Amino acid sequence: MSYPNDRRYTNEHEWARAEGEQIVVGITQYAQESLGDIVFVELPEVGRTVAKGDSFGVVESTKAVSELYSPISGTVVAVNSPLCDSPDQVNADPHGAAWMVKLAPSSAAEFEALMSAEAYEQFLVESGH
Repeated sequence: MSYPNDRRYTNEHEWARAEGEQIVVGITQYAQESLGDIVFVELPEVGRTVAKGDSFGVVESTKAVSELYSPISGTVVAVNSPLCDSPDQVNADPHGAAWMVKLAPSSAAEFEALMSAEAYEQFLVESGH
């Protein structure tokens, strides 16, 4: 699969995309394929502050429960609440309609330090995914 170039990626399989002053965060196609059928999504409250690498929620599938990790530090300014009622959207459109949270970043440098699409694809190959 070719990953969208308009976003950055983490080795925990989250993506981050700049949208104005905010950073939109979701999980990658690889992550949702690895998890299988998503049956539950838990997202944080708006206003919560997260540090880079902090868990901000949970995705549960028929196979496993997986923590969601923040790719950057910031404050949660929006959550995709419909995912809680329709978690299967994560399988259908992980890079689009199934975004998880929007963050007001604490540091632009953290976003810039994340992997490019090309680097993420190379990471998947090198790590045997």
